[in-house]
Amino acid sequence: MKPSLLTSVIALLASTFLLQAAPPPAVEGASRSPISTFFVQPVRLVWQSTNGIRQAGSLLKLHAGQAVLSEPQPPCILTASPDASAGVLLDFGRELHGYIELITPITPDQAKLRHVRVRFGESVSEAMAEQGGKQNAQNDHAVRDQVVTLPWLGKKIVGPSGFRFVRIDNDDPALPVQLSQVQAVLQIRDIPQTGSFKCDDERLNRIWQVGAYTVHLNMQEYLWDGIKRDRLVWIGDMHPEVSTIRAVFGFNEVVPRSLDLTRDVTPVTDWMNGISSYSMWWVLIHEDLYMHQGDLAYLKSQQAYLTPLLKRLANLVGPDGRERIDGMRFLDWPSSPNKQGVTAGLQGLLVLTLESGARLLTALGDADTATVCTTAASRARKVVPDVNKSKSGAALLSLAGMMDAREVSESVLKVGGPRDISTFYGFYVLQALAKSGDASTALDFIRTYWGAMLDLGATTFWEDFNLDWTTNAAPIDQIVPPGKVDIHGDFGAYCYLGFRHSLCHGWASGPTAWLSQNVLGVKPLEPGFKRVLIAPQLGNLKWVEGTYPTPLGPIHVRHERKPDGSISSKIDAPKGVKVVRPAGH
Repeated sequence: MKPSLLTSVIALLASTFLLQAAPPPAVEGASRSPISTFFVQPVRLVWQSTNGIRQAGSLLKLHAGQAVLSEPQPPCILTASPDASAGVLLDFGRELHGYIELITPITPDQAKLRHVRVRFGESVSEAMAEQGGKQNAQNDHAVRDQVVTLPWLGKKIVGPSGFRFVRIDNDDPALPVQLSQVQAVLQIRDIPQTGSFKCDDERLNRIWQVGAYTVHLNMQEYLWDGIKRDRLVWIGDMHPEVSTIRAVFGFNEVVPRSLDLTRDVTPVTDWMNGISSYSMWWVLIHEDLYMHQGDLAYLKSQQAYLTPLLKRLANLVGPDGRERIDGMRFLDWPSSPNKQGVTAGLQGLLVLTLESGARLLTALGDADTATVCTTAASRARKVVPDVNKSKSGAALLSLAGMMDAREVSESVLKVGGPRDISTFYGFYVLQALAKSGDASTALDFIRTYWGAMLDLGATTFWEDFNLDWTTNAAPIDQIVPPGKVDIHGDFGAYCYLGFRHSLCHGWASGPTAWLSQNVLGVKPLEPGFKRVLIAPQLGNLKWVEGTYPTPLGPIHVRHERKPDGSISSKIDAPKGVKVVRPAGH
């Protein structure tokens, strides 16, 4: 049995305990959560106030997670002064989703309740920040800054949120606070990792795993985009997330559950999440899901919504072939100021969606509506707007086959290297580079752009990132020293200014899916992986190996570059999967 991704993640944490839970007694109306619970101990004391702290190191020692009558070691004591609070800042070693538990010992004055201020942070500087201010620390979606009352000889649970760091302060000079234990409560799906990726570049191997973990944390009851802020189902954002889930875990019920939730709360006359392009991504996700799983019954359950949606989209292609998309015209945030680039991208995305919808409707036996889609797509395909240097827009037109992939790569995508891409649409830039046959450039983009987040202390990938931010920036796991810039609090844009910026965003996981699809080279040709294309693009790599999940079992591959430049491959596919190799392989 292969280890789960969760197992490998927890191996990197210090002193983690699995909570084994027996099945609950029968309770009318109760249902079992898909989320498992793990305890994680802090690994580092990042900071403590100059005065008023005793025995802070006790919080790093192994504990039982239970209040006890006789403490095995002296508790941490926080004594505030009239002029200053007493506080500590703990590092749990890795981004987590969940809670913290504050456990208190016996104190002589049990009638007096103590209060502490708890601040969660995805970075050290966020955990140290005050609410509001120029760096925009907030409590949106999950309360990250609050005052809580501690029990006497008991346990207080605080959260949930997305965090790596926690600051705890006592502000009351009249009442010292004693803490015998502090531990994090990680909440995550305990599911096996059936996909894998390994190559001769350890930086890429780590990026694959970090992308997988980023999405794994967001696989809560529904598929979220962020675990601190954006604890919501955003359908467009789901496309790279679902692509990663397929490459790492195979099928997981969180995907249809989230697709159906958004469908059920969105009349077909409205746009999903209020964004026109997001209803298009809903269609594209369904085709990807059908190709990977081959579940025609599930696809049929979407037909009543899918058919009128596609008719509405087809009607948005004007007689001249130009898109007439109404509502919020959006690709990704960094592209937003480039209105011409957005128009170009929407033209390409609409063609992609209508052609995808036609294939789905053909599978569903609705030839008439499929023809409506193909006719509109053919008309729209003839209009190729100027991308105005937009890499996002150019990538979509390339993927739609409306611009020559190699010409787009040279004239737009490779200009300036990985600058001017985003953590979301960077996935489609990588896909367009692969389509042009330039996997080496795509690999360099991944190393430089996503790798730079790792260099700054990231353990999950961020909502957005700009290479220009890295100049003179301090890592997220340090207190920002004088003369350095704060990579978290000093940057961001649009809805994610400063500390509102999420440092664990599922849409940023694109390299994980891309490496499995294009470097391992595994893509389904028929629904349910009955036929699969194995076409590796090693770029500047020497070898790669890994597994790709399918409904029939994982496909195992290893590709090696021979001295003459050709690639030798070893493929182990499960019974029922027909492997197709491109010419020359």
